[in-house]
Amino acid sequence: MSAQSKGKTLLYQMHRTIHHYFPDLYARLSELSDERKGTTYSVCELLVGGLSLFLFKEGSRNAFNADRKEGKFRANYEKVFKLKLPHMDTVEDLFRQLPAEELAALKPILIGQLMKKKVLHKFKVLGKSFVVAIDGVHVATYEADYCGECLHKTSSKGKKTYFHYVLEAKLVSSKGLSLSLASEWIANTEQEYDKQDCELKAFVRLANTLKGYFPRLPICITADGLYPNRTFFDICRDNQWDFILTFKEGNLPSVWEEIGLLPSSATQHRTHTFKNNTQEITRTYSWINGIDYHGHCLNWIECKEEIQPRDTAEKKEGRFVHLSSFPLDSQSAPEVSQAGRLRWKIENEGFNTQKNHGYGLGHKFSRASFNAFKNYYQALQIAHIIHQLLIHSQALAALLQSDAKLTLKHLWKQLLGYMTHYDIDPSPLHALTEKRSQIRLC
Repeated sequence: MSAQSKGKTLLYQMHRTIHHYFPDLYARLSELSDERKGTTYSVCELLVGGLSLFLFKEGSRNAFNADRKEGKFRANYEKVFKLKLPHMDTVEDLFRQLPAEELAALKPILIGQLMKKKVLHKFKVLGKSFVVAIDGVHVATYEADYCGECLHKTSSKGKKTYFHYVLEAKLVSSKGLSLSLASEWIANTEQEYDKQDCELKAFVRLANTLKGYFPRLPICITADGLYPNRTFFDICRDNQWDFILTFKEGNLPSVWEEIGLLPSSATQHRTHTFKNNTQEITRTYSWINGIDYHGHCLNWIECKEEIQPRDTAEKKEGRFVHLSSFPLDSQSAPEVSQAGRLRWKIENEGFNTQKNHGYGLGHKFSRASFNAFKNYYQALQIAHIIHQLLIHSQALAALLQSDAKLTLKHLWKQLLGYMTHYDIDPSPLHALTEKRSQIRLC
């Protein structure tokens, strides 16, 4: 398949993905606040322009503006989206005044549409709850507190630096999905404070937002060793959420003490060995149910893993310990343990992908307005949701399998090349939106 054909295929599949899963996306964007006067572009055109900055993985506003100057790119964009392509400075003007919570609130609407289509139901743990990983990410560093809300730290030499940090709740799956449900900025919003805002304080706010967005959604929270504490357990109980938390030595000493005092008969075990094309994996699970912690019933599970590669004698070993609300037995223990390890998906498929694979997480898309910066961040998350549905579709998997050397990075270069150098006929593209079709995820 030629580079032109690959770029064309990716464009068609992206267009198809948007209109299949989110047919009313443009209509919803048109409903967001717009206080501008004497406008050249509609609010929908500006917001789709902001999303396209990340859909095309431009990496910066300047890069997108440079492509905009290309005559064919601009003409093709307007044929594909049926919208005018704005200058990114005009998008910036909107993002500075658009309430950041409005664009953020679009994410749960999109996820809700996926729920109605039952796209994500097969990813429930124990067939019961969606796994939602909680983690924070550093998104920008500054030499001065330009917005009055930056966090700060002082080096050993006395140099103070300022930064932005955001706490994310992402729905994760074993297949690699990491879909943003809600975000909470960790920021010093008060003029005077004794202690800076922190991740645990932000989680209380994030939990309220998440419950407000998804009041009836069955959720299982997975998080790192910072979270086993009474406040977290209270929040999960009050919201009727399950949880699977990384449990490290030193966390909740009274719980570790109780585990050590229990007779050996209280601990149950199961060993599971399986092979794949490259290695043999043995996992030994041990678990204890019904540990009391201030009225909360905690269930402890440990997985000791041995990996024996076929091409070397060197054996790899790992140990993973979790606390969970799920009662454990020989059937549920392996699935609960593996679900707890999905926490890494938010770091790898989530933050790492957004930082290092074209989205520009960490880039200062707005250096003068924290509100605009928040809106760019939410636009990035929405584009990433669309991309994940695209990347995990059988159609794109078949395209990648057709060329063993083809990578997603190269494929997006071919997309930009197709938009820049060829005259696109939009008729077959728009015909995709006029007929019912099915997209299967791998």
